[in-house]
Amino acid sequence: MQEANIQHVAVLGAGSMGHGIAEVAAIAGYTVSIRDIEQEFVDDGLDNIEWSLGKLAEKGQIDESAEDVFDRVEGFTDLEAAVENADLVVEAVPERMELKKDTFAEVDEYAPEEAILASNTSGLSITEMAKATDRPEQVVGTHYFNPPVRMDLVEVVHGDATSDETIERAHAYVDSIGKTGIDVKKDVHGFVVNNVLVPFMGEAAWMLDREECTIQEADAGMVFNRGYPMGPFELNDYGGIDIAYDFLEASAYDVPPSIAAMVDDETLGRKTGTGFYDYEDDDGVDYEPGDGEGFDTLRIEARMINEAAKLVGDEVATPEDIDLGVRLGGRFPLGTCRVGDSIGLDTVLDKLQALYEETGAARYEPADYLIELVEAGETGVDAGAGFYDYTGEYPYQFLNVDLDERGVLSIEFDRTERLNAFSEEMFAEVGHALEDADTDEVSCVVFEGAGDRAFSAGADITGFTANAPTEIMDVEESIERIYDFDRPTIAAIDGFCLGGGFELMLACDLRLATENSTFGSPEVDLGLIPGGGGTQRLTRLVGKPRAKEIIFRGNHFGAERAEEWGIINRAVPTDEFDETVEEFVGDVASGPKTALKVAKQVINEGDDASLDAGLKMESQGFGLLTTTDDMLEGVQAFRNDREPNFED
Repeated sequence: MQEANIQHVAVLGAGSMGHGIAEVAAIAGYTVSIRDIEQEFVDDGLDNIEWSLGKLAEKGQIDESAEDVFDRVEGFTDLEAAVENADLVVEAVPERMELKKDTFAEVDEYAPEEAILASNTSGLSITEMAKATDRPEQVVGTHYFNPPVRMDLVEVVHGDATSDETIERAHAYVDSIGKTGIDVKKDVHGFVVNNVLVPFMGEAAWMLDREECTIQEADAGMVFNRGYPMGPFELNDYGGIDIAYDFLEASAYDVPPSIAAMVDDETLGRKTGTGFYDYEDDDGVDYEPGDGEGFDTLRIEARMINEAAKLVGDEVATPEDIDLGVRLGGRFPLGTCRVGDSIGLDTVLDKLQALYEETGAARYEPADYLIELVEAGETGVDAGAGFYDYTGEYPYQFLNVDLDERGVLSIEFDRTERLNAFSEEMFAEVGHALEDADTDEVSCVVFEGAGDRAFSAGADITGFTANAPTEIMDVEESIERIYDFDRPTIAAIDGFCLGGGFELMLACDLRLATENSTFGSPEVDLGLIPGGGGTQRLTRLVGKPRAKEIIFRGNHFGAERAEEWGIINRAVPTDEFDETVEEFVGDVASGPKTALKVAKQVINEGDDASLDAGLKMESQGFGLLTTTDDMLEGVQAFRNDREPNFED
């Protein structure tokens, strides 16, 4: 899809970021020029694009053939030829300000006058780069995350002179290539994600330097106690220790001695074979769950929350964009502002003040905005307000919730960075959405997954390791709330439906899927069993032998088998899916609410009762319904050969 009057995209730099940015544009349908200073570099970039497109095509992740997409990409060494027809130029040259300014000055000479000039810098000043051109209002930051083909986030960065029109066009373009843009309203060093992410790595290094922890204690504490996908030292090694060093050196904060020493020794992590861990002679990362016991996780999170507060207070970004940014760009399980609200901003402030008084280090100085929130009593979830307001419409982070004029409550799982895998917070949001729903207004509930790959790929097990068993039991309450909800529930499944997603689906009344969907209960491979009623509801649907096969083997199976075994109601081709879902939703939404409620109760409760008891429940329900206005309307409509108009 082409947007913002952009047809032709030129990418300058054919390295790992440049060829990835070019590939994403070509997949989205744009004509692409990719340019580098040597033909060898251009050829390498084109080879990488061709190889990657082939892999995506093999997995069915692009709508066209790899050849058709690749035909839209052309390589250049001549800058003028690369940009002369471009509507958007994306600079992805090495992170040196003078090189970038020289590049922009040359591009300004050759690119069409209406073209947008964008930089993929991860933190250098957009305002400074724009000064090298005669069109500073058309210069914008578009910071992609590595690798661009897989990472969903783009930071859209305002320079001091960037026009509103340029920002709008940049966001429209980012949307058109299937990425999520967050708005960085001021040109601050490091933009949003790096300002929050680098303290995660840097503070752990300070604690190591002060002999307050070991590498393994810090990594295990943040992963197994707080649910982060990587520990701070592991992440340093993964991204390159020099990256954190360069950011910190250019910031207002000192560089931890341990990080500086690594850079001096050129032991930069995985890419050099040695960093905080040894990847050559040893097995690399070697921390265990128990290593993190007693580690001060609050100290690291307080630093990140404080940086987020500075960004909000300085009007650089909203809490929503900060949280979306760290989730998509840093793969954090929960947005940093939401973490602060959950911990309690007063607790965070107390921690920072104690550290600041003890050390005098500028990195601990509390943000003015954080102080303002605490002094106003807006300390987080328990207080009803913090970074977010919890007193009005609930600020969902992982769900898109909508109620249409028919009373259809749509609940879309939106955690695409994890294939909509459920965290404890995401399960809690599902429960919250149903608890807050006014059943007098709701006719039915439809659950679906955002993106085009998953309904839900399961439960985020790493995150659950941070919780006590009693907290994990709350997950079952959310699934039970679906099963017991007074209105019919429908699971619309397209893609992976595994683990926790499979169990949530089983709790729904009706289940529809595309033919390419994949199902399974893989918990046994993790040393677990299905939760949320997964063993019991599955057994009642398919019988003990098949339930044991699915659970014991942990294998995935397709929609055709799921339909054959009675797990889902329909498996339909993708191009018929929306229509099929709408047929089911339309029938249920227009039906009599009271009768559907009673039918659901009788079926569900009768499943656990003897036949005699079930028949008695059915008789009681039938008798109750004969007294309702809906029954009278149904009879009248039947006699008059018209559609009934149920009101209850």
